[in-house]
Amino acid sequence: MEFKSKFFNELSACEIYEILKSRAQIFVVEQSIKYVDMDDIDYESLHIFCLEGSRVAAYFRAYPKRDEENTVHIGRVLTLEHGKGHGKKLLKNGIEAIKEKMNPEKLYIEAQSHAIGFYERMGFTVCSDEFTEEGIPHVKMELKLKEDER
Repeated sequence: MEFKSKFFNELSACEIYEILKSRAQIFVVEQSIKYVDMDDIDYESLHIFCLEGSRVAAYFRAYPKRDEENTVHIGRVLTLEHGKGHGKKLLKNGIEAIKEKMNPEKLYIEAQSHAIGFYERMGFTVCSDEFTEEGIPHVKMELKLKEDER
């Protein structure tokens, strides 16, 4: 499996197409979420993905959190196949790419509640009560990358 991290303007047309195809497969088809996926955030995002051949097998995007300086928001997290370690590899490599290319102090994610354990094993901590988004229970989680220098 090939790992990649690219800003939007670095993506090829085929990579964009495969990313959008995988996002539609998971969020629209599997999870029945009715939303407009192309929300313009992709333009400012670092796109982190794993390829199997030309297929995007795992993916997330990372972008500056609008209301919190030095924080990167992770979203649209997906794996096409579960139990193969794609998510762990993606997140581990993705965090390193974010550190290198974006240099934030903290990562933030609104994780589906069933995935809390996965993100906790990767170092994230829950920082909110459970809430519902698109009919799916979520929690806010964060991962501090740099300690406060106070």
